[in-house]
Amino acid sequence: MSAEKTELDGSSFANPLLLQLQQTLTSCSKSIVDGDLSQSQTSVSELVNFLDSVSDATVSEPENEVAKANALAILSEIYNFLCSPSLDQEIIDALSFELPKSVSKFSGVSPECLEIADRIIDRFIKTCSPRDMLSILCEALDSPNKTVKAAAYVSPLIGGLSEVFLATRRRHFEQIKVAVPVIVKVVKAISSESDYEDTELETLFDRVVKIAHCIRAVSTKLEDGVNEKLRALLGLYVLQISAMVSVSPTHLLFASRLACFLPYCGVSYLGLITGSDIDTISRIVIGEDEDDCMILSSHVYLGASLSVIWAQMHDEVARAAKEDLSAVKTELKNNQMKRWQAIGMLKHIFSSVDLPWKFKRYAVDFLLCITSGDISKDLDDEHNDCSLYMTSLFSALQAVTMIIIYTSDTVLRKNAFEVLKRVLADIPDSQRFDILKALITNSDSSSMAAILLDLVRGEMHRESTLRTLIGENEVLKADNKACQNTLFWSTSILELIESVLRPVKGGPPILPENGDVEKPTTLECCPRIICRRPTMNGSYLFECL
Repeated sequence: MSAEKTELDGSSFANPLLLQLQQTLTSCSKSIVDGDLSQSQTSVSELVNFLDSVSDATVSEPENEVAKANALAILSEIYNFLCSPSLDQEIIDALSFELPKSVSKFSGVSPECLEIADRIIDRFIKTCSPRDMLSILCEALDSPNKTVKAAAYVSPLIGGLSEVFLATRRRHFEQIKVAVPVIVKVVKAISSESDYEDTELETLFDRVVKIAHCIRAVSTKLEDGVNEKLRALLGLYVLQISAMVSVSPTHLLFASRLACFLPYCGVSYLGLITGSDIDTISRIVIGEDEDDCMILSSHVYLGASLSVIWAQMHDEVARAAKEDLSAVKTELKNNQMKRWQAIGMLKHIFSSVDLPWKFKRYAVDFLLCITSGDISKDLDDEHNDCSLYMTSLFSALQAVTMIIIYTSDTVLRKNAFEVLKRVLADIPDSQRFDILKALITNSDSSSMAAILLDLVRGEMHRESTLRTLIGENEVLKADNKACQNTLFWSTSILELIESVLRPVKGGPPILPENGDVEKPTTLECCPRIICRRPTMNGSYLFECL
């Protein structure tokens, strides 16, 4: 298709931008057909620069209706050009490397521009190699333009990838596995920003969910081995997107849609909240290739926890996932090791800085439910090895202390403190002291250190009472295990107190100043307030009020 064969309609003479576009397209076509590599690269660069200048000017003046009309006219002209039956395939192939990125920058101008951008990218997908388009779209996604809104920019590109997945003829798993981390990375970056309107995020999330539908559609047509891998990959994708969707005010709209994929991916609420299903599908996807670990981000674990907490918040989400949340809670109440695993998984919600507070509140309520009753009677130090979960339990409890310190919700603060006590009680005596010591020595809050020290005092009182009972009961005295269960009355407690009064890093003791008593956000949830009072000789007396 040469310049001589290009006809300019009447509107192009009235619009200098359209005339310039058509001249540039004609120049590109001629140089590509002639095989002039240098000139073709120059012409394509001129086309890209022209489109970028128009899109930048239009985005910078969102109220300029003339600029919007020009943008729509330019996109329409490009689409008509690409649909010309006389256009050579080599021209389409050459333009496919640059135009998807350029036309996507117009997507935020208006819904009509987004629609035309979708059509242009779809045209490339139908006429070019799906494998090439996968690479082109992923590269475009990975390099968003800072002058345009990223949510609008990536929408047509993500929509294009869903069509590429369906058009792919072979090596489906390998190619989709390349695209998934790119999509997740982009959506994560956008969802963490707060300057987007709800409609923009809804458009983006709608296309992200469509990706999941396309992956499922592809997997249903494959043989068992590849089907299993693709279903596992879909599971990892859905969990990560679930975490990102949760920051949106319209998260419920997408929570149920995403929950529908969980049964197909072979994961359950019990497997998600304990992390066992994540390990299973991760092994299927990653296999022996450790380089593929990049596909397994922390958002997988956050999304797994949130998938269950969503059901705690909304019954329709549990119905969409075909799950019985009550049965899951009962199993966790009756199985200590799974309960420890669940506590470790919920740390991802407690420690997230992006999630709304309501998710932390429901997660705390979930823990209150699975730790209710006399669960301590089921402790079995010999058969349940808590050492495997010490790190995750510590992280979870540390995150709970942050909730106690920073939340402004009095009910949440009190419930979080109750969770702190219950989880500590659920840990065997042999590790409970170590957990408390670690929480105290790693706390930057003097008030929280005081609260934790009061819990240590309570443990000492409990052991003192136990010693008295042992001394009065011959049966208990004969039980060596009961006699040895006095870890809080040992030299270790003196070392702990010394580390508080004489910090290793130097400086004053990590105990509350007088001003800390006036901070109800940190202490009003507790049965006592520890304060410092001066004595006659100039030293200080710490007492519980």
